[in-house]
Amino acid sequence: MTRFVVDRGCVMFRPGRVLVVSVVALAGCTGAGPPDPPRSDGATPAASSASADCRSRVATGPLPEWADAGFHGDTRVPHVLGARGDIVAILFGHPLTHGRREGPANKVLWVARPAPGATDPAASADLMITATRDGTDTPVTREVAGGPGPSIVDLPAPGCWHLRLAWSGRVDTMDLTYRSGAG
Repeated sequence: MTRFVVDRGCVMFRPGRVLVVSVVALAGCTGAGPPDPPRSDGATPAASSASADCRSRVATGPLPEWADAGFHGDTRVPHVLGARGDIVAILFGHPLTHGRREGPANKVLWVARPAPGATDPAASADLMITATRDGTDTPVTREVAGGPGPSIVDLPAPGCWHLRLAWSGRVDTMDLTYRSGAG
């Protein structure tokens, strides 16, 4: 199983190590600057600029209690909760960007809500992401080995992406907006 550790102030992926880090240190690794201020409807300006069908709602409040293990202090970090509430995408590369020339990668930490009756919440099958861009019907797939956890999720074009997330017999959906990095 892959866990996070902090190395020189940034998140590194090392098997068998434990994440002990503050959200402040993690936020400093993205280089993206502070998140956009929240709107009254809970969406950031970047998320609201997508099509009317895009339900990408980047929250900037605290993470759900079940998703904040390993974080210390204030857990306000950009994140998107799945439609069923079974998974959260913590956006360390916020805003997600297609064609990024400089700056952080599209780092996403996937955290699944513990399944009822699960004896080992860390043991899970790979996370399969099937993404379809708004206005198209051609899916793109990505895989996070070992199940929900750290990833870099680059998608082939800017826009609103509808994601189907499947792991360990569970399924949830969410929309993520990728802005254009050109310009």
